[in-house]
Amino acid sequence: MSDDVWASLAGGFVDGAYATVKGQVRTYVLHQQLMEHLPEPPGAVLDVGGGAGHQSFPLAREGYRVTLLDSSPAMLAQAEQRLAAEAPEVRDRVRLVRARGEDAAEATGGERFAAVLCHGVLMYVDDPGPLIAALCGCAAPDGIVSVMALNAETLAIRPALERRWADALGAFEAGGERGVLGVDTRADTVEGLAELLRANGVEPVAWYGVWLFADLMDLAPTEEVSAVAAVELRASRQDPYRRLSRVFHLLGRSRANA
Repeated sequence: MSDDVWASLAGGFVDGAYATVKGQVRTYVLHQQLMEHLPEPPGAVLDVGGGAGHQSFPLAREGYRVTLLDSSPAMLAQAEQRLAAEAPEVRDRVRLVRARGEDAAEATGGERFAAVLCHGVLMYVDDPGPLIAALCGCAAPDGIVSVMALNAETLAIRPALERRWADALGAFEAGGERGVLGVDTRADTVEGLAELLRANGVEPVAWYGVWLFADLMDLAPTEEVSAVAAVELRASRQDPYRRLSRVFHLLGRSRANA
């Protein structure tokens, strides 16, 4: 039997979740938020749990040197297939590495990166501490660490809107939920992850929402993605909207003497 838990999910995740309006909005909103904090290319970017490269391949197109690290052979195969469709100069800027996020430093030969990304991964680990420590350890002095996590403060919204009242009541005290892929996920708070970053030499500098309206409705494939994305980007930057997002995006900067 394969020990790749993503083997049966990779195809649907890439061809399904990311291809939806919601998936395209996520990629766009995160990209816009990232570009406000990343140094100018050609800095080196490490994408931990980067899957098929939806977030990091656009950075390679911008001129960044990208290392995509993932523990799943199935997801890396998807990344390799998508990378083959890129221009030669983009392919030359991307390296694919198979490893667990917690082993990122060893797997990348101790390289320190201008930016370390980890989006939508923390929700699948029981304890965020070791992974956060690994991410921070891979960041160069003054480098950016970017994480996207499930928002523990909004878990009751989805079941309540679906009229699952018992589930909604339980969600106020829950530590996670069954995700859209049918996999149990764990939730975090902005404040909790910010403290973990600080404990590992990274100072939080900004946080944003990612999905709000797009997460609460079934959007047809014909929906105008740019219009949805414009509203979500605006909502992601201001309260109370960003605090109501299903997932949040937290960025920190590695201390110069770390």
